[in-house]
Amino acid sequence: MTETKTPAALSVSPDLPWLEELQGRTVVVKFGGNAMIDPSLHRTFAQDVVELWHAGLRPVVVHGGGPQISALLDRLGLEVRFEAGLRVTTPETMDVVRMVLTGQVQRELVGAINAHGPFAVGMSGEDAHTMTAVRRPAWVDGRSVDIGLVGDVVAVDAATIGALLEQGRIPVVSPVARGEDGQVYNVNADLAASALAVALGAERLVMMTDVEGLYADWPHSAEVIDRLTAGELDALLPELASGMLPKMEGCLRAVRNGVAKARVIDGRVPHALLRGVFTEEGPGTTVVPDDGPGPEGSGGKEDGA
Repeated sequence: MTETKTPAALSVSPDLPWLEELQGRTVVVKFGGNAMIDPSLHRTFAQDVVELWHAGLRPVVVHGGGPQISALLDRLGLEVRFEAGLRVTTPETMDVVRMVLTGQVQRELVGAINAHGPFAVGMSGEDAHTMTAVRRPAWVDGRSVDIGLVGDVVAVDAATIGALLEQGRIPVVSPVARGEDGQVYNVNADLAASALAVALGAERLVMMTDVEGLYADWPHSAEVIDRLTAGELDALLPELASGMLPKMEGCLRAVRNGVAKARVIDGRVPHALLRGVFTEEGPGTTVVPDDGPGPEGSGGKEDGA
């Protein structure tokens, strides 16, 4: 039986309604950005994930690994290139992606969480056919571009992750997926987290990044859009800078397919995850279904992580 307690990093009363409302609910967290390479932020993130578990939630972590992948590609003398916000993935790059994500980043994150107890279990989207992908097309300025072995998730079998959650474990998932053609694909972690959130019937999707949220008029203003509806976000997508596009696309897909709320939060702030799940305090942008309230006249673009 999971012991419920108030997260230590939040100065809140234990009788607040979110503790009861979120009991037993699944929260999918995309871990990325500066928090992955800053040792202190890496540690506080692991603490936050365990605090969610202690508070009676069922966290699932999907991690990126962009900085680590780029660093290894550079050392190997292989090209690092992005188009439409996605890494161009040649077969040689794909080998590096799998090596870094499942052999380095995942193991470090599992170890950081398990420093607090036997919670985390690492896996990839390839395991048990959890995620099936097809090659993702991409366009830049209205023209088609070849981004190689980049996949878009078209099916999720959440049975293995569900079984781990029932056992009281915290799944840590690398965004690598296999296609029905047998090809292995590099899947953007934001979109993988979104697909898993939908398949698991998650209550929350939280995207951690290196900016304060979605800016209303970037680069002319640093004002962050606090809250917007799916419809409002859909209208903004064509204007977004490439770095932020997958995150906001993932949020849109999630809330239009049953996830109650998606948040993009600033992972540079210690314990941002707890506030991102339990409150709307601090930097961040919240996306809600179309029947939820949103800002008036929101719009803009921004540079992502």
